Amino acid sequence: MEVITISTKAFQAIIDRIDQISHKLDTQNPQPVLNEVWIDIQEACFLLKISKRTLQKYRSEGMLPYSQINGKIYFKAKDIENHLENNYKKFRR
Repeated sequence: MEVITISTKAFQAIIDRIDQISHKLDTQNPQPVLNEVWIDIQEACFLLKISKRTLQKYRSEGMLPYSQINGKIYFKAKDIENHLENNYKKFRR
């Protein structure tokens, strides 16, 4: 095994550069993109605070897009958020 020695100043410069790169990576994409997150019926009901039957009504009426694989229903979290935003009523006096 070979040992390489460098000055304290050079070592600190390397550490600072690693910190800068780490910070850039953290700020570029701190969370998964919401439209890439898929949730099941139970999670959708919890987020919307509705029953499974009401969620079924939303699907049947085309209010919420969904995907079905082998009988299991999935929703995009972004679609849930859009549904809430589209039905947002501002308070008016």
